[in-house]
Amino acid sequence: MMSWLKAISPAVLLALFALSVSTAPASALFGWFKKKGEDEEIVYSTDPADKLYNQGLYYLDKKDYKQADKKFKEVDLQHPYTEWARKANVMAVFSKYKQGEYVEAIAEGKRYVTLNPGAKDADYVQFLVGMSYYNQIQDVTRDQKVTQDALNELDQVGRRYPQSEYADQARQRVQVARHQLAGKEMEIGRVYLKVRNFIAAVNRFKTVIIQYQTTRHVEEALARVAEIYMTMGIVGEAHTAAAVLGHNFPQSVWYKDTYALIQSK
Repeated sequence: MMSWLKAISPAVLLALFALSVSTAPASALFGWFKKKGEDEEIVYSTDPADKLYNQGLYYLDKKDYKQADKKFKEVDLQHPYTEWARKANVMAVFSKYKQGEYVEAIAEGKRYVTLNPGAKDADYVQFLVGMSYYNQIQDVTRDQKVTQDALNELDQVGRRYPQSEYADQARQRVQVARHQLAGKEMEIGRVYLKVRNFIAAVNRFKTVIIQYQTTRHVEEALARVAEIYMTMGIVGEAHTAAAVLGHNFPQSVWYKDTYALIQSK
């Protein structure tokens, strides 16, 4: 079998092998190499880290986010544990955020902050994580878990990085998230009030008064509490709620209505 090989001298075999190497594609020898993936052929560059990073920025500027992601990933793979890799990780989070791939942006952003809590860009990445939740907030008729997550993550910007240039933006969005969560409590409270489940309703309104007292919903919450206590015949508690409402919001329409209710007994 393959008896013809026996007729070739070892020197000739070595020459043939050398020829096969020298005529191999240049891509196998210089600049880049290929690896077969599950669905497509993946090309990894061996370019310097700064060149790959700047290529990523170029694609990012062109809004070609997929190519930008690819370049930033190559920096991390080919030059791990370098300053360029750290910067590429930040831009990868930003790229995911700009694409609306919030789940990926959150996962990569949290990983970055965990591994680099003291990095100069950690505040920015933390802000992007919070904004990735924030941009998924839906109206108060829907579940508000993502709103709570947005509040928690954005609140971390101001707490952990109070001098950050993103701290004020984060605080503003935290307040919006608090309005949203208070609105959800109000919606549920109104439903309980409608079916005359007074205890459940008053508990929801009190949650707004105690936890979300800086939101616009607190006026109505105080008025609803006074209304419920009057309906239940707990006049003293109704007067207390009305007094707090009048002291803090004397010009409020809710106070005028509540005052009229208290006076009418």
